[in-house]
Amino acid sequence: MTAKTLNYLWRAWLLILAFVFTLIFGLPVYLLSFNKKHYKYAYRFVRYWSYCIFYGMGLRYELTRLSNEKLDKNQQYVFISNHTSIMDIMLMCILCADHPICFVGKKELVKIPIFGTIYKRICVMVDRKSARSRADVYRRCAEKMEEGNSIVIFPEGGVPDDTSIILDEFKDGAFTLSSKHNSPIVIFTFVGLKEIFPFDNSKGYPGKAKVYFNGILYPSASPKELKLSSFETIKKTLLKHYN
Repeated sequence: MTAKTLNYLWRAWLLILAFVFTLIFGLPVYLLSFNKKHYKYAYRFVRYWSYCIFYGMGLRYELTRLSNEKLDKNQQYVFISNHTSIMDIMLMCILCADHPICFVGKKELVKIPIFGTIYKRICVMVDRKSARSRADVYRRCAEKMEEGNSIVIFPEGGVPDDTSIILDEFKDGAFTLSSKHNSPIVIFTFVGLKEIFPFDNSKGYPGKAKVYFNGILYPSASPKELKLSSFETIKKTLLKHYN
């Protein structure tokens, strides 16, 4: 059996895990999501789902703190990181234990059977082709934060087709949101997931990703300066720790 065949079987295992655990945890998430006050309880099941998928695929992570700053459990944050793998989503949920998070994600994912029904209940969806949809994201994110939730945005806006790109150009959304609503930005850098679980279904392997907590960036500067500072922080970490 070739390595490529084994990879396809491994990816098929992901579909089985996703189907089974979406059925198990999806119903309580869906039901609890109807009451905005109960999202913190729904989020527990989202994290259970993330653990099952991440570890069920033979993945694990090692967290290194590059900053001694502590997160305030009563503060809402904008969490950001580089984006190289679908597993970034599960990993972010695992990392954010004390802060129920909502993702800003593509509207197209709503089309996925079962998952899409739950996804649209707990995420802020954006149609990137619609200027109105992109502009409305700030209002909907603000509503989520007023309900006590934090927001996750991958500022690259997607994964570049050119895998040689270490870090793609950042979009403005996360930093505009931070400045408008005076919400601190929490910066993580993910290293290794591009190789361990890439978007190319014929590649990848079970392994350990490295996570670096870069610290908290407070919105005292302009969105442009926040974006530049965040980009330089993540890129510097990637260049230093990439094997």
